[in-house]
Amino acid sequence: MNTNTLVQKIWSFCNTLRDDGVGYGDYLEQLTYLLFLKLAHEYAQEPYNRNTHIPKGYDWASLISKVGEPLEAHYLATLHKLGNEPGMLGAIFFKAQNKIQDPAKLSRLVQLIDAESWISLDADTKGDLYEGLLQKNAEDTKSGAGQYFTPRALIEAMVACVRPEPMKTIADPACGTGGFFLGAYNWLPRPGAKLDKRQKEFLRDQTFHGNEIVPNTRRMCLMNLFLHNIGELDGEPSVERSDALISEPKRKVDYVLANPPFGKKSSMTITNEEGEEDREALTYERQDFWETTSNKQLNFLQHIVSMLKVDGKAAVVLPDNVLFEGGAGEKIRRKLLENCDVHTILRLPTGIFYAQGVKANVLFFDAKPKDGRTHTKGIWFYDLRTNKHFTLKTRTLKLDDLQDFITCYNPENRHERAATERFKLFSYEELMARDKASLDIFWLKDDSLDNLDDLPPPDVLQQEIIEHLEAALLAFREVSSSLPRSEMVD
Repeated sequence: MNTNTLVQKIWSFCNTLRDDGVGYGDYLEQLTYLLFLKLAHEYAQEPYNRNTHIPKGYDWASLISKVGEPLEAHYLATLHKLGNEPGMLGAIFFKAQNKIQDPAKLSRLVQLIDAESWISLDADTKGDLYEGLLQKNAEDTKSGAGQYFTPRALIEAMVACVRPEPMKTIADPACGTGGFFLGAYNWLPRPGAKLDKRQKEFLRDQTFHGNEIVPNTRRMCLMNLFLHNIGELDGEPSVERSDALISEPKRKVDYVLANPPFGKKSSMTITNEEGEEDREALTYERQDFWETTSNKQLNFLQHIVSMLKVDGKAAVVLPDNVLFEGGAGEKIRRKLLENCDVHTILRLPTGIFYAQGVKANVLFFDAKPKDGRTHTKGIWFYDLRTNKHFTLKTRTLKLDDLQDFITCYNPENRHERAATERFKLFSYEELMARDKASLDIFWLKDDSLDNLDDLPPPDVLQQEIIEHLEAALLAFREVSSSLPRSEMVD
């Protein structure tokens, strides 16, 4: 079977299952379990003869020996058993459930996967197949999966600017399905960059370190990496199932590439004394943080600074509120510019994320020694937003759209840059003189303001107004909480 035929079969079967209410996410889950077992089975055969550590009786051979309801019952038992195993195996099958309720269709899916020799397919083919399903899942916005998806063109551009080097570590504290890891993985062995055996082993086993709090997303990430030859069947997973913000990082890394979750507040649902549910804002009390705040993005920004080795490099997608918010936001911005060299900000266009109306930026900065000096001398801003229009379907963001930014960034030597219409340098003094040290800067004339037909849709405008009001309210509350309390007089 050629690759295209295989991909088509996998796709068409997903469409069959959708008639039963099985979405892309659920289909992906089942594919992940079954593909992993089939690959492990193939690795256990000649010429590989690898010990996959899969318990006998719960392996691929035990599944293909059954059909119909006996298969369904054994599949459930297998998922439960493997979920309690250590290492990569237990991570893939953690709290695994069968979402295909029709035993006949489960049998058909097992047969479909069994008919193909997956090891013989190259990593690109296996990876592209899985990436395609992840993309489809992200497009299925009803499932909310899009929140974990960063446009591939943006990832490629960020990696091309940062230019990670072999034998160095790369982390993502909210890694989703592993997009940034794969972007870096594809960059490192690019044509002309020959890796020796030691560098290849380091890339496979030691380069990547991530966190992903959502179990399903984490298992998809691990499978995505595994299909691209990152990690080992019997090794420890490179992605932890934990909230990265809970504690100080366990290790310092050379690079952080990340797009932390959008949404202003971290919160958890608690039940009060009256039995009513209440959402309580989460703040993280950490010694290494400059400010205590419930703003999730500001916490991720502080965490990323803590993750970096001295002279480590970061490229992080963050929403506009991080650039202009007062209170804790202002204090964190000032600290960031003092303690790190924040050298470039890419103002991203709207219409490129699955979350509607999101306005975001990429912050590029280098960690510096804590020597009491201010390390940011000036920031180069690239405006890819003004008079730029993208959509998720008819006008998607492509790498070509980011090529001018990459050229202006000048990755070979970012200290030699030239200003253009869209690329402009602001000195540290200019930035500090702005109200609240705001980095929310534009200078190009927005043509849409002259044409009411070009204004964003009402729901997008509404969301923008809400975000600005919330930011102002949060800043007011932070000021209010710091004021001395007046005593109540009876």
